[in-house]
Amino acid sequence: MQPDEAAAGVVSGSFRDPDGRVFLVGDDVRRVLSAEGLTDFEALRASGLLDDPRLVRTELLVDAAAPALLETSAAAVLRHERVPFISYPYEWTYSMLRDAALLQLGLLEDALDRQLMLKDASPYNVQFWGSEPRFIDIGSFERLRESELWVGYRQFCMLFLYPLLLQATKGLDLQPPLRGSLEGISPTQMRAMMSLRDRLRRGYLTHVFLHARLDGREGPDRQRMSARLDRPGLGRQIIRANVRKMRRMVERMHWDPPHTVWTEYDDHNTYSATDVTWKETFVRHAVVATRPRLVWDLGANTGRHSRVAAKTAPCVVAMDSDHATVERLYRDLRAEGDRRVLPLVVDLSNPSPRLGWRNEERLALLDRGRPDVVLALAVVHHLTIAANVPLRDVVRWLGELGGALVVEFPTREDPMVQKLLRGKRPGLHTDYDVELFERHLDEHFDVRRRVVLSSGTRVLYFAVPRKQQLTVTP
Repeated sequence: MQPDEAAAGVVSGSFRDPDGRVFLVGDDVRRVLSAEGLTDFEALRASGLLDDPRLVRTELLVDAAAPALLETSAAAVLRHERVPFISYPYEWTYSMLRDAALLQLGLLEDALDRQLMLKDASPYNVQFWGSEPRFIDIGSFERLRESELWVGYRQFCMLFLYPLLLQATKGLDLQPPLRGSLEGISPTQMRAMMSLRDRLRRGYLTHVFLHARLDGREGPDRQRMSARLDRPGLGRQIIRANVRKMRRMVERMHWDPPHTVWTEYDDHNTYSATDVTWKETFVRHAVVATRPRLVWDLGANTGRHSRVAAKTAPCVVAMDSDHATVERLYRDLRAEGDRRVLPLVVDLSNPSPRLGWRNEERLALLDRGRPDVVLALAVVHHLTIAANVPLRDVVRWLGELGGALVVEFPTREDPMVQKLLRGKRPGLHTDYDVELFERHLDEHFDVRRRVVLSSGTRVLYFAVPRKQQLTVTP
């Protein structure tokens, strides 16, 4: 492989590690290592921790050419198991971030036992296979320096601990602050959001108030502390003690998602039992007919149809804007051991954009893998009426996703549509009409099947993109 070929497939978000860079070769995920990075990797492999199922499966490619993607000479190339779909912490639920935090802390404890260390503490080093978190940044492991402090402590607080605390104690959703700053919430910012009473909570005085007071005091203070740790094993003991205290603090935290209209939607909706069965059958036939690798379930709610699709598709991304609903879905999937359905908190009217350095460090939703099938059940009226997106634009966007489409259109007579319209000024949303919807749909799709549910106010469509030759099994 030529250097320019490797550079063309480089993963833009991997530039922060000077000893490793991730790049793609077809479906292969590879990492080039410097000589220093290779030495750390060999130490990880010799420790036995590389085979831990909490880590992404990784192998050393003996004969692979090492592309020149680093500032120093390349020494080796690794191959990693590919993540089914990349997600980011600002799309996770509370329990997803908490599970990722506990995974990171557990790995750090085990690394210390093997004379290893994690050089950072970022949630971006974790990805989910359905409801199963795994650590993917093999380059984060390095050999332990005996006098070293826990270098990732501040980062752990900013990106894990503080968002979890705000969600658990204040009820503030963690997604907006994490999306607003890729570095997380600083100690000073966190202290400003705490009351004096919060000082009495276990761990808050140390990890929030004292941390904010000491934040930024580096230089001589840090050098004096390192000198005091310059005794064999003392640094490791202090780090281990701090990590264990942090783990116990995270384990004690709990958030009860509130009951909302959407968390109770399965039990309180306008569908008859017959309609529910018809929708599941319609989705199952569409997914089986297209044999997709990746399905997006837009407005997934409790994940009923995500589970139907996952019986055929290896990866289903279940998106909904209601944090409480997605949190409950994640907990259910985790209890079931589901590795096919990935639940994410996503507002479809304001999905995740490109963020970070040069707007390339974190990718937009669509840049991470186009769906082969899109489920848009009971979502079009919310985008059009509640979010004020013109119906034509909603259909155009569904077409731009590029996959086959299973879409539901509730007519103006539907009780939910009537409820949404009552909150709007009369005369608005005149474009919300089933005949107009079908004309827009016909501009982008070839409709293969149309079914009116028994209620008479909801219509299901199965359609394939007009500009795409899509094989569909009869």
